[in-house]
Amino acid sequence: MKLSMSRRILLATAVATLGFASPVVADGHKMLDSVHFLIPGGAGGGWDGTARGTGEALTKAGIVGNASYENMSGGGGGKAIGYLIENASSNHGTLMVNSTPIVIRSLTGVFPHNFRDLTLVAGTIGDYAAIVVGKDSPVNSMADLLAAYEADPSATAIGGGSVPGGMDHLVAAMVMEAAGKDALGVKYIPYDAGGKAMAALLSGEIAALSTGFSEAVDLANAGEVKIIGVTSDERVSAAADAQTMKEQGIDTSFVNWRGFFAAPGLPADMLESYQAAISKMYETSEWEEVRARNGWVNIHNSGDDFNAFLEEQEKVIGDLMKKLGFL
Repeated sequence: MKLSMSRRILLATAVATLGFASPVVADGHKMLDSVHFLIPGGAGGGWDGTARGTGEALTKAGIVGNASYENMSGGGGGKAIGYLIENASSNHGTLMVNSTPIVIRSLTGVFPHNFRDLTLVAGTIGDYAAIVVGKDSPVNSMADLLAAYEADPSATAIGGGSVPGGMDHLVAAMVMEAAGKDALGVKYIPYDAGGKAMAALLSGEIAALSTGFSEAVDLANAGEVKIIGVTSDERVSAAADAQTMKEQGIDTSFVNWRGFFAAPGLPADMLESYQAAISKMYETSEWEEVRARNGWVNIHNSGDDFNAFLEEQEKVIGDLMKKLGFL
């Protein structure tokens, strides 16, 4: 179908306004002028780190001209999802980061939307979960934590940066169940994103923290916290001293995917541009530096593959939550 001259001019203007009037890099991939990242939680959490790390790699590699960031906490991530859906037409220049909680919180009814209400852009990384204690804690292993829990469950509160029944809670329950304890007997204290949860741990407000490995690795390497168990099958090089759960006789593993979504109704050419930029990112040394620093695993899937991945996650997590009594 041929476009009239006026329609071509109108289309070109709209694309430029949205940050897609794009110079071309050497191998023919288009470079986006800008991307605005919407982060559904506060500073210092896994979503925040993933969005900013991705933006860092994209801009330093020259794939994106500039990146901006907006933290929008509330409703366990539901506020940002609702905002993106309700203001779809004005948010076509925005990528929202999300992860396993978009599946969990839809299953539990924390918010009415699910991933099918958004435009699926791409899954990008996996982040293992970790159980962490303060540097001065007498707890040095999962065996120590389990002993403390046996001695006084109410004094062994585990915090997390997600709502009750959310991912951090689910991970803590899953680990305790695998260790032969009452998964639902764990005293769980929720915080608004990982940064506040980590602050609670450092202040002694909680005995341990269930969090993403990448959220704890820098503090662990600086000697501020101790990672006492990681849900990976093998040790992660970013913090090689941290033992896996399996090494300690707790037969469980878990990886939290993270990825990006756009507003519903995103034009196909814009979706393709986002997906091409993210795909190109994996070829760069800038991305490898960010990935290795955070101990992330590359889990890249776009379009239909991302949708199939999420549908499988929905089934697996739903079955697990029923088993643990969350559904």
